[in-house]
Amino acid sequence: MSARKIFFALPVVALAGACANSGANYVPIVDGAVGPNYQSDLANCQALARSQPTLDSNTAGAAAIGAAGAAATTAIIDNSASDLGRAAAAGALIGAGASAINNTQNQEVIVRNCMRGRGYNVVG
Repeated sequence: MSARKIFFALPVVALAGACANSGANYVPIVDGAVGPNYQSDLANCQALARSQPTLDSNTAGAAAIGAAGAAATTAIIDNSASDLGRAAAAGALIGAGASAINNTQNQEVIVRNCMRGRGYNVVG
């Protein structure tokens, strides 16, 4: 594998590793004592968050907008069709990634709100 491919693969690997405690797997910080039902409540809230997909119809739309925007920008700046395919692919990845990150953040909010609704003092 060339150094260039490794350079571009590293952020993807780092992002995947950073997602271990995010989205539906999020474990909130609770202030105060937790009762005997904590693990069960957490599992139920995480399951509720998992029911909301990370990739949805908005992700496809964001990918299309990203692809069109990147291709148009490349065409304007470069005034050449040689790199339009690569620019469109990169734009699609960026658009889809941004949408997936937003959906992951929404899953965390679902876990927090669910745990609060079950009486836990969630502070983070």
